[in-house]
Amino acid sequence: MKLSEYLTSSSKIVEKRINEFIKNKKYAHSFLKKAMLYSLNAGGKRMRPAFMFLVYEFLTGRDKKDIVDAASSVEMIHTYSLIHDDLPAMDDDDLRRGKPTNHKVFGEGISILAGDALLTDAFNLISSSKKIKKDLKSDIIEVLSFRSGSSGMVSGQVEDLLCENISRSLNKNILKKKLQYIHLHKTSDMIMASCEIGCMLSEKKENLKKISEFARKIGLAFQITDDILDIVGDKKKLGKSGSDLKNKKLTYVTIFGVEKSKKISENLFKSAIALIESIKGKEDKKELLKELSTLAVRRDR
Repeated sequence: MKLSEYLTSSSKIVEKRINEFIKNKKYAHSFLKKAMLYSLNAGGKRMRPAFMFLVYEFLTGRDKKDIVDAASSVEMIHTYSLIHDDLPAMDDDDLRRGKPTNHKVFGEGISILAGDALLTDAFNLISSSKKIKKDLKSDIIEVLSFRSGSSGMVSGQVEDLLCENISRSLNKNILKKKLQYIHLHKTSDMIMASCEIGCMLSEKKENLKKISEFARKIGLAFQITDDILDIVGDKKKLGKSGSDLKNKKLTYVTIFGVEKSKKISENLFKSAIALIESIKGKEDKKELLKELSTLAVRRDR
């Protein structure tokens, strides 16, 4: 199977499950559901669920439909983070995936609440799942809450906001450490959660350390590519405005320039692929996992 076919298939599975779950939520306000589904159905490659699916299938050889609830919960949390990230108090973006951002359509208040609902409902999806073993649910929730909460993604966003307009005359090593903190937590943590949960659900925890480190490196390389594309990418292809420059964000490009940033990203990518090569599993899924990693790091949108 080609990667494009795999991504289409996995996206459809996740989108169907999330839509079914939200539409069937008892007592939830219809306008809130509309705002939640607007961003969830706005498109995207669904890379985080795809990483979870492929790690699971690579290690077990079993079908991804067995872990769709866990993969859907990750996408819900990712979508909540995008809604909040686009708000005027954060990045103040007007476009996301080529469409008006959530707050432009529903207003800031409803957008904040839609993001809040997606985050909490993601954990409800896991806890109520009939497909996830009971003895694994608490472990999955622990990983997901750690990676997405104050120890992970949220603190990455905090540091990102604090570093806006930071003096570029500071020692380069200090700037690099701050930037690595942002990228590790704002981006890598949720890719790590996806891969770690895929590994946990495979019940092959002997591979967890390597899988986690693979995801960390791919997440960092992914975000460096994002930094580069924000400067040199085609805005029509990206489907979003280049807000990093506007908001005077601290990025790899602003510290190291485009060419050195590309080299750093490539070195992280090669190191990540070496880790996957060292793990035994289904060869066809290993190849797809490597292709997905390549797409994440060498994409043009």
